[in-house]
Amino acid sequence: MPTLEDGGKTLSYQDDGAGTVALLLHSGGLSSRQWRGLASQLKTKHRVLAPDLLGYGGSTPLADGAGFHFRDDVEMLQAMLEKLAPDQAVHLVGHSYGGLLALQLALKAPHLARSFALFEPVAFGLLHKDDSVKPDSAELIAMEAMASDDSGAGGGEAWMEGFVDWWQGKGLWRTLPEPSRTAFLAAGRKTFLEVKSLLADRTPASAYRVLQAPALILSGEKSPAVEQRVCARLATALPNGKLEIVAKAGHMGPLTHMSQVNSLIAAHLAANDFPQQS
Repeated sequence: MPTLEDGGKTLSYQDDGAGTVALLLHSGGLSSRQWRGLASQLKTKHRVLAPDLLGYGGSTPLADGAGFHFRDDVEMLQAMLEKLAPDQAVHLVGHSYGGLLALQLALKAPHLARSFALFEPVAFGLLHKDDSVKPDSAELIAMEAMASDDSGAGGGEAWMEGFVDWWQGKGLWRTLPEPSRTAFLAAGRKTFLEVKSLLADRTPASAYRVLQAPALILSGEKSPAVEQRVCARLATALPNGKLEIVAKAGHMGPLTHMSQVNSLIAAHLAANDFPQQS
């Protein structure tokens, strides 16, 4: 995989195909490999850029004791697009943490987004002025408690077990094969700091109204209620947002329901691959 250097950090990325650019941003805990199937599907009509976010895959790992905020990933992605796709509007595709990064990247430069296709972006800031979140507050409280651990254990095995189980159901962590758990733990501290920073985000619904690009917001029928509410509010906040529920899927729908999710994303990009207006 090629790499990009910026500010002393290295970003590893996949670059394949030709056409309008589709930037694929993976979930926390995973890598660009998450999108191999979608990249293969899209590259016949698009130039597909799929980076390993900082701390994952072939990109710069998080140094011991180093701090991190999701803005660090956003800045690296912005540098990547400035070098590889200057002055181009791109399709922004993201899952979970990658979905949040897509939104934050576009908020810095709204003209950059040709379209959005986001599966459960973790834009929890949308909920903080929403009284309707109260019935589900136990979920949010549990996640915030996980992010408040300053003992240095955040990102370790006990923390990761709680994190994975929060998203996918109690006991799921212990059913994962050993290689999967090892991969999660290798970047556990980075994942913890991602969660810590994104839970402190307070970007309100009104901020997203500047993002005019067509937006497909996907949510799993079986996902945590709090995340389903995030998706519903985001689809309403975005001027051209549309919410679609993926039946029987949970938060890891892009993996467990890959064919269905990839088809929805590909169709959305195809429907919105018109020339960008200046």
